[in-house]
Parts: sequence; structure tokens; C-alpha cells
Amino acid sequence: MLILLFVLVLVSTFAVVLIVTRPTRQETEIENRLANLEGRVPTIDPTMDSDILKREVYSDIPLVNLILKRVKLASQIDLLIKQADSKWTVGRFIFGSIFVAVVVGALVTVWLHNPLVSVAFAAIAALSPRVYLGIKRKARMNRFERVLPEAIDLMARALRAGHAVTAAIEMVAKEISDPVGPEFRKAFEEQNFGLPLREALLNLAGRMPIPDLRFLVTAILVQKEAGGNLAEVLDKTAVVIRERARLLGQLRIYTAQGRLTGWILGLLPFIVFALLNIVNPGYARILLDDPTGRKAIWIGLGLMALGVWVIRKIVDIKV
Repeated sequence: MLILLFVLVLVSTFAVVLIVTRPTRQETEIENRLANLEGRVPTIDPTMDSDILKREVYSDIPLVNLILKRVKLASQIDLLIKQADSKWTVGRFIFGSIFVAVVVGALVTVWLHNPLVSVAFAAIAALSPRVYLGIKRKARMNRFERVLPEAIDLMARALRAGHAVTAAIEMVAKEISDPVGPEFRKAFEEQNFGLPLREALLNLAGRMPIPDLRFLVTAILVQKEAGGNLAEVLDKTAVVIRERARLLGQLRIYTAQGRLTGWILGLLPFIVFALLNIVNPGYARILLDDPTGRKAIWIGLGLMALGVWVIRKIVDIKV
């Protein structure tokens, strides 16, 4: 108990010091201007967006950044952060996960006095930043899929008007809303500063792993190699994407009952257990105090997870 409280105080103090001592954006801009006046190379603020330079700053702390650069998982977390369009760094993500786990573990220990349950809750709490970024990433991907047909139509019209593919990409970057516009702007600026168009488009498809976008990139690359009427291909691609979206909407309607069943079956045991603890704490306490009760909890959680997984597989229909 004392160890958990000590770790909690240590992490909280570290967080406060990190927030207080970190330079503000205004201070960084002033430093860059002074560096330009003195003829020195300005420092780059990792919190500022860069469209054409790859951000490899995983933490504001140099030592932590150096360590994270050698960890393969850090690059995967960084990609998730970029796909979610978050201002976090990998260091903040890891620190936040540890901080939430320590806080929740300490609170559960004070409440239940059961180290095993505290560790379980702490492990679940540590996943909350990952879940948050996953939700943001999914929402951004969904917005991208909804707006993408408009971007393809605009590209087709630009090609019919006699513009080149790069000019059509620039028009999409200027005219289409977020997140399609900013992502196409990155691709345009990459090729504008010397990167081959093929690499810029492949980078775009890598940042946004959406099947419809891969169709678009493949169509452009094939046309660049073999020739053909790209405008007509883009028109047909937009029609296919819209038809696919309509079919997915119908499938979500048909599978709504199954998804709702999964949510109810997954949340109902926790709600019942919480209500029992409120109404009659001694009645449900045996599940935590008795060894057989703890085994029953783990078996029940495992079976619940299996049931939710099966339901998700049933209602997750690929189109």
C-alpha cells in the first residue's frame, strides 16, 4: 500500500515538473527568431505540425526520446497518434498509460484491499489511452471514407479540364475539408519537394489504411505506368465507393440487434455486481474474498470475453 502511494506521488510530481518546465509555443517561436537573427540553426518545436518533414520526436525529454527511438513499438504508437490526428507524443502516451494505471491501482487497493484485483484494474486502466486514440482514429477514418468520393469527383473534373495529376491533388488539398484535404496536402508537398509521386501516394495510403484510398492510389499508379483515361476510371471508382458505403449502411442496420446484444451481455454482469455491492456488500464480497469466488470471476471474465468476441465476428461482415 505504501509503495503504491509512493509511486503515485512520484509520478504526480514528475508530471507537474514536466508541465511547468516545458517551454511554451510562444517561447519556442521567440527562440527560433533569435536564432535566425544570430545566424544559428533554429530548433524545431515537436508540437508544431510539419507537413513535409517526418516527425521523429517521440518525447520532449532527450534521454527518453533516444531510448524510444530504439524501440520498435514506439514507431507503431507514433503512427497511431498521427492517424488519430492527436497532439500527443509517444512519451506522453506511455507516461499517461503508466500514470492512469498507478492511480487506478492505488484507488482500487484502498477500496478493496485485494492486490490481485488492483493489478487487474490497473492493467485495464493502462489501456485507456490506447482505446481513446483508437476511437479517435476510427472516427477520423470514417470521416475520410465519407468525404473521399467528393475528392475523387473533384480530381476527375480537374483531369477533364486538362490539369495534371499533381495539380488535381493540389486542388483536393485546397478544396476538400479535413481529414482528406490535409492528407492530400501532405502528399502534394512531398512530391513538390522532390519525392517521386509514387512514393508520396504510397505514403498517403500508409498513413490512411483505407481500402477505398488504396483503389484510388492503385488507379493513379497504373495510369502513370500504362496510360489510359484516368478521369473515367476515377468516375467509376467514386461510384463503386458510394455503392459500397450504401451497402455497409444497410449491413449495419441488419446487424444492429446483434451489436446491441453484445454490448448488453458485456456490460450487464458489471452493472449487476456494482448494484449488489451497493445494496448488499456482504453478498457479493464472497466472490472477492473466497479463493473459489476469485476463480469463478476469472472464468466468468474469460467466457464473457469469448462471447463478445464471437458476437463481434458474427456481425462484422466484410464488403
